[in-house]
Amino acid sequence: MQENLQKLKNRIMKNHLHFLLLIILSGLVAFPACKKDDDNDNKQAEIDEQIILDYLADHNLTAQRDPSGVYYIITEEGDDVHPTAQSTVSVYYKGYLTDGSVFDQTGAGTATFNLQGLIEGWQIGIPLLKEGGEGTFFIPSGLGYGSQARPGIPANSVLIFEIELVDVE
Repeated sequence: MQENLQKLKNRIMKNHLHFLLLIILSGLVAFPACKKDDDNDNKQAEIDEQIILDYLADHNLTAQRDPSGVYYIITEEGDDVHPTAQSTVSVYYKGYLTDGSVFDQTGAGTATFNLQGLIEGWQIGIPLLKEGGEGTFFIPSGLGYGSQARPGIPANSVLIFEIELVDVE
């Protein structure tokens, strides 16, 4: 009985060691991939930053920079409350690329969105506005659609949005 118990303990220890080695090896394989992705993200962020700065200079615009990397120009302050990340917002907007090609915009009516469901650049930019406010936001690709192309939006595109915040719920 004692011998069987010892064999069982040895088998469990052996299985635990195999499992531990598997975890360690998985980490070693995954870590370089993460570093490579981080390097690519950092390089793309630097490229996007330069694209935004060049666009601003070429169009004689002065914008403020959020720590996230979103640049913005508030053209109308608004006079009410700022939305929060949990807000539902109604907006008029126009989205375009740095070459001027429009990829999306509202028509005659506003568009209503839950802020949590939008790209990160909007989640950062919209709360900078007050209800009734207007602004232009220059969103690096990593805070937009990143390396995923969308209809009318190539991969790694800087996005520009002119937004009027009509209502906050």
